[in-house]
Amino acid sequence: MAARLSAALVGTGFIAAVHVDALRRLGVDVLGVVGSSPDRAAEAGLGNVYGSLGELLEDDRIDVVHLTTPNHLHYPQVKQALAAGKHVVCEKPLALTAAESRELVELADAAGVVNCTNFMARFYPLVQQARSLLHEGSLGEIWNVHGSYLQDWLMRPTDWNWRLEPERGGELRAIGDIGSHWLDLVQFVTGSRIVEVFADLQTVIPIRRRPVGPVQTFAQTEAEGEDVAIATEDLAHVLLRFEGGARGAVVISQVSAGRKNMLSFELDGADAALAWNSERAEELWLGRRDRPNELLLRDPSLMKPAARETTTLPGGHAEGFAETFRELYRRVYRAVESGGPPTEPDYSTFADGHWENVLGEAIALSSRERRWIEVEVDG
Repeated sequence: MAARLSAALVGTGFIAAVHVDALRRLGVDVLGVVGSSPDRAAEAGLGNVYGSLGELLEDDRIDVVHLTTPNHLHYPQVKQALAAGKHVVCEKPLALTAAESRELVELADAAGVVNCTNFMARFYPLVQQARSLLHEGSLGEIWNVHGSYLQDWLMRPTDWNWRLEPERGGELRAIGDIGSHWLDLVQFVTGSRIVEVFADLQTVIPIRRRPVGPVQTFAQTEAEGEDVAIATEDLAHVLLRFEGGARGAVVISQVSAGRKNMLSFELDGADAALAWNSERAEELWLGRRDRPNELLLRDPSLMKPAARETTTLPGGHAEGFAETFRELYRRVYRAVESGGPPTEPDYSTFADGHWENVLGEAIALSSRERRWIEVEVDG
């Protein structure tokens, strides 16, 4: 970036620290943070503490506001940031409902500011390589899109997080929290939207022990507390139909023992197949019928130009989760530097966040009514 840009964060949890690390590595000045309280913000150690969101938004030095707060706060906080004329990066979901996220898209467009929903998984280098291979036709016509996103951090009745509370996390949990990443990623790689869904959502642990006091994401909790009924899903199986005719299926789970954070997808085409997963992010498997399969290890010298742009280390020097944030923000801040959103953004926008809300509501409706649901394109 030619000039020093400045950012500030709202939220102090695990993911806020990842945002700050990525921004500092890009040379962005992180001017400070606002938390649920000044003491909580100071404890996070992420920088100068603002007393409130209003105080943060009044700071004319801040170019971009990053929102890493619980889901129910995204909608009102994005509206405040847009009204203050700030560029905005918001963690997913963009809002709790598609009606809210549609409004935020319209407000951002009217304000002419750069806007981003934080779908950073697009920026694993070998995900970019997979997209390039598909777009040049290396796999032929795509028939089958399948995979999963599996975690185990909520597999015990004593595991707790604010995401379990619908009033804070939303109607959907496993789908809204990690499923949205998978759905966004496969549509990004294939270049095809999902047009119909058939979903089966299940609450595997219907009663959980809610502890006293706040709990950080991925933290272990104690058994003390009160039993509460759980309304959101731990597990989801979803059948998919894509524009162009491809079929798909995905398993989303936060109760799969031993899987800490495994996002995986496999694409089957008329000429070849490929597979990738985030726990082996440096490898891209290429499947062949009539000659040996291939395993491409991340190496900029062997990758397509678009993929090469997302990687900075030579082959054999591992890159991973944190680097995806850096590469997403590199593109966001390039747009900020240019003065506004490009005609064709090379990063995930509020429109992408809204589309995931539209998909999520179709999935929820499908599970309730036990039937195929056509996804409304205009949301």
